[in-house]
Amino acid sequence: MIKKRIFDFIISIIGFIILFPLFIILYLIIFIFSGYPVIFKQIRFGQYGKKFTIFKFRTMVVSNEKNFISTSNDRRITKVGGILRKLKLDEIPEVLNIVKGEMSLVGPRPDMPEYIEKINENDRIILNLKPGLTGPASLKYINEEEILANVPDPKWYNDNIIFPDKVRINKLYIEQWSFFLDIKIILHTIIRKPYKESNYFK
Repeated sequence: MIKKRIFDFIISIIGFIILFPLFIILYLIIFIFSGYPVIFKQIRFGQYGKKFTIFKFRTMVVSNEKNFISTSNDRRITKVGGILRKLKLDEIPEVLNIVKGEMSLVGPRPDMPEYIEKINENDRIILNLKPGLTGPASLKYINEEEILANVPDPKWYNDNIIFPDKVRINKLYIEQWSFFLDIKIILHTIIRKPYKESNYFK
């Protein structure tokens, strides 16, 4: 998908230039109210299962807690972080991952390395794609943290309900991929159009 990579690179460069003033403002706000570090780095798996370091604005307190499932009422989320997460502004630094070729504008969201083992052989086709800043599964679960905040066991629900459904949707995406589909998903992400599967897949 050479044209997908060319599109990603051009749009991400333009996006970085446009968003750079906002990047600086958010960087300073986080530094003033939450301290250092401002940029959160974490290992995720990407295309072909290869690990890479994702960049985000830090939205949680610094701790050694290993629980990576977060909910909207997570006590670790800072006040500034809660706003950034709600508006998805914490993901702006991921533009750097796209420029580097580790991510795409549209694709499966990058998960923790532990989750690669949960993808069965028939579904590993989704690993052929670079992870995305947005995607159809991301649109369906745009309020994922609110969903997880309202279930008894967030990790169980994520692992057994949400994650398998995301895999299913991402498999449909790669099987029916087109340049037009990517454009539609990007536009729907910008306007926050409610997810409806028939809008994307036959």
